[in-house]
Amino acid sequence: MILSIQYLYWLAGVVLAITAGMILCDRDHPKRWASSVFWGLFAVAFLVGERLPPAAVGAGVLVMAALAGFGGVGIGRYRALAEGARQEAARRLGNRLFLPALAIPLLTVAVALGLKNVHIGSLALLDPANTTFVALGVASLVALALACRTTGDTPLQAMRESRRLTEALGWALVLPQMLAMLGLVFNDAGVGKAVAHLATAYIDMDLRLVAVVVYVLGMALFTIVMGNGFAAFPVMTGGVGVPILVGVYHGNPAVMAAIGMFSGYCGTLLTPMAANYNIVPAALLELPDKYAVIKAQIPTALAMLVVNVLLLYVLM
Repeated sequence: MILSIQYLYWLAGVVLAITAGMILCDRDHPKRWASSVFWGLFAVAFLVGERLPPAAVGAGVLVMAALAGFGGVGIGRYRALAEGARQEAARRLGNRLFLPALAIPLLTVAVALGLKNVHIGSLALLDPANTTFVALGVASLVALALACRTTGDTPLQAMRESRRLTEALGWALVLPQMLAMLGLVFNDAGVGKAVAHLATAYIDMDLRLVAVVVYVLGMALFTIVMGNGFAAFPVMTGGVGVPILVGVYHGNPAVMAAIGMFSGYCGTLLTPMAANYNIVPAALLELPDKYAVIKAQIPTALAMLVVNVLLLYVLM
């Protein structure tokens, strides 16, 4: 292929490396050494992670966890534009400000659908295994250029804003990758088999409805604990979904997987472990209650879990 997803990993690594360098050069940063090491290690994982021994990558992850756990990842001090200047810029740009943001989904769909079968010689233009992700990367780069042209700012200013947002999100930015790895670790450690044993030993799975409820609620509960539906999926699907819903009740694997992940997303709405979804927005919006987002989502999550049980029971 010509445009591989590996190029996006390298680009993300370069952005993170520049962020780490900017933090290191910021003498007014309250935690510049620990923060720069944290983001530098994250950059290394994207840039050369596949070439490093797994033990080295694991050690880097442990160092990152220690830095975040002991409060080593901080936020720099930024000089915000005066309120008058911001209002003037907003009036000048108007609705054109929304063009870069709207361009990302539109271009992603256009590139993914329009170029997925394009070949130059014998090479595919887009990575066949990751067409959508590559299209998203291309769309994001085009949107960046469009944003610079619209606002009259430079890519350097874009990097400054990238650093500001990265630091505002903090360690929560790394959480999805960490929790996805945790799900694989749990799966390899046999947690799925342990769940299957506990479920069949203490719960009457002879009733199809009970098996469906266990799977749906189990996906939500494991997601609440882990903070990520991708981490919960291999555990519950390996423990209950495949051996019981598919193996015993001959359910449709596609339906089981889709509704199972949807149930995991319901768990995401209920947990502070999904910090980048539920805690960071409250902090960025300066809400007085840091759990306000979760509290607002509880009725929706519980209602959708009931709907998921019914859908899986009927469609499986």
